[in-house]
Amino acid sequence: MLKELNTFIAVAREGTFAAAGDRIGLTQAAVSAQMQRLESELGFALFDRIGRTARLNKMGQQVLLQAQELLRLYANLGSSGQGQPASISVQLGSIASLQRSLLPDALARLHRQFPQCRTRIIPGVSLQLMNLVDAGELDMAALIRPPFALQSDLRWTALAHEPFRLLVPRATRGDDWAELLASQPFIRYDRASFGGRQVDRFLRSMHFTLKEVCEADELEAIVRLVSNGVGVALVPQTAAQRRWPAAVRAIDLGAHTFHRDVGLVHRAERHLSEPARVLIALLAELARRSLPQER
Repeated sequence: MLKELNTFIAVAREGTFAAAGDRIGLTQAAVSAQMQRLESELGFALFDRIGRTARLNKMGQQVLLQAQELLRLYANLGSSGQGQPASISVQLGSIASLQRSLLPDALARLHRQFPQCRTRIIPGVSLQLMNLVDAGELDMAALIRPPFALQSDLRWTALAHEPFRLLVPRATRGDDWAELLASQPFIRYDRASFGGRQVDRFLRSMHFTLKEVCEADELEAIVRLVSNGVGVALVPQTAAQRRWPAAVRAIDLGAHTFHRDVGLVHRAERHLSEPARVLIALLAELARRSLPQER
């Protein structure tokens, strides 16, 4: 069961059986077989399988947290905690773009300030992570602000206000974003995500007729698709994308610019541990200094 749990965690992090296999040295077929055995043992499905992607369902999110804790306890079997200060755990969910920008530096500072603190980052999409905070499974989550009001006991700490740009292959001529959207193949930001919903509302409000060729959830994948000439895309300019790849151009939407708000969802700070409160402050400080703040 332990090897299946390790493989399950790899699939949750990588998003596909093939990518998880590459990470841990198994074939896609072996990963699939292990996940079938694990689901059979548990008696329920762990993933919503859409094409080649394997997205955690609600039960999968709960099992992920339990699997990580179980493997941590197993790794510590036989170790002695005598004479050691009690550790404090901070459970943090995060969308991919924040894991590539703010989180590593903030966590490095946190661990220097609290050497006994243990942190765990849970990957996921915004809605899933917000539900885990609401259920008390996570202390906080770095995500895109939802298009609806938060529960009354949840708080929002803003980190970034990211402008959307029209990304086009460098060889594509013209700077009229509306004309390019109407004439070029379009790569859509997944409508199941909060950011993708913003793109969808913008396109409907502008009454565009599009030539859609692809829909993807991962921003890095969308940028690479544009780099390879597949089409154009509306994407937010994140901290990780201060400089776009040489193979693309980013066109400003001018007066029609819309934004993606990124921040932390958490409970009132009085209900959080001291390391969790400090981590929120560290992320907010780093955001003020390093993220594009266009308003």
